Amino acid sequence: MDYDYQNTNNDSDFVTETLDDQVLSDKPRILLMGLQRSGKSSIQRVVFGKMPPNDTLYLESTTKIQKEDITRSFIDFQIWDFPGQVDFFDEMAYDPQDIFGTVGALIFVIDAQDDYNEALHRLFTTVTSAYRVNSNITFEVLIHKVDGLSDDYKIDTQRDVQQRMGDALADAQLEYIHLTYYLTSIYDNSIYEAFSKIIQKLIRELPTLENLLNVLCSNSGIDKAYLFDTLTKIYIATDSSPVDMQSYELCSDMIDVCIDVECIYGAQGNSPNDLSLSDTPDRGNNMLDGQHTPVSLDHQNDPADSESLERRLLEHQNEQQQQQVTTASSEAEASSLIKLDNGDVLYMREVNRLLVLICLLRQDNFEKHGLIDYNFQCFKEAVTEVFEFSRKRNTQQQQQQD
Repeated sequence: MDYDYQNTNNDSDFVTETLDDQVLSDKPRILLMGLQRSGKSSIQRVVFGKMPPNDTLYLESTTKIQKEDITRSFIDFQIWDFPGQVDFFDEMAYDPQDIFGTVGALIFVIDAQDDYNEALHRLFTTVTSAYRVNSNITFEVLIHKVDGLSDDYKIDTQRDVQQRMGDALADAQLEYIHLTYYLTSIYDNSIYEAFSKIIQKLIRELPTLENLLNVLCSNSGIDKAYLFDTLTKIYIATDSSPVDMQSYELCSDMIDVCIDVECIYGAQGNSPNDLSLSDTPDRGNNMLDGQHTPVSLDHQNDPADSESLERRLLEHQNEQQQQQVTTASSEAEASSLIKLDNGDVLYMREVNRLLVLICLLRQDNFEKHGLIDYNFQCFKEAVTEVFEFSRKRNTQQQQQQD
């Protein structure tokens, strides 16, 4: 099968200014490509812009390259959303080296609910042309919009796309080009699962993070552990045990639950009087943690005069201010615990403001929560060291480029 794509549109004016005015960066790029209305912009807005999936129905077609810098913990790259009607391999209008020279991953989106013959033609041309420019690119194919399809039809569609692309590459003697396929939808967690696997290929610290998670799981009785980016719900690392989609969905949904609760009740240090929820007094006037006692204003139980009461109030206010300073100087650690009906436990701990660790373990293993907390602190310190090393390395590379 000989795929050949010819561009018949004169739409280069839409993007020429974008390419000419861009500031080239050696930061790895993720390119979103595909035909018009395939769902590229919706994917970018939902995953990285936190747009509700239903709101993507009102997005207009992309007419120029949409670029966005994503810099969060170990995630450091640019994502480019390309208009579907332009042929960027036209060397008369564009320099493919400028576009594809520093690309880490090329994501091609195929609308599974539409006739994808033309999409396969474009995919073949895009993959073969980009590979000639940069052989280090990882090619990812999203068979998208599968939420309305039956399970059998999804499998048949993926098998058909893989078979036809494999035959086309073999006919061109390019069978060594590897493509990875995903069934995705913005209406469930499949798109986050796909991007997690894609981005992990761009994280140089991935083997170290996986090893740390393996050590944590083996020493703490944890069945499965994920290291999540808090905003995107992308897990940047997990332990070496197989990923179960059901467990991943539970952990991903736990992030949404915690964020919703935080929005309702406020984060630690943002509730009234800068007190966290755990500092709220119960009905017996005892603090929930059992370490603080509220100031008594009952004159019948306390015969102190007004001056003594005022002095005690000032002392208590100073203690609160000192406690606030101490809390602000130390990094807050959010945690959450959810017990499932089957006896398993979902346990979340905040590594920093960018990362959370979510573990799935049996309830009898969680009884040794003191050991788990100690091992988590060791894990957190190790991840912090890896993060600092990564940050310093990136800073040195930028200084050398300047």
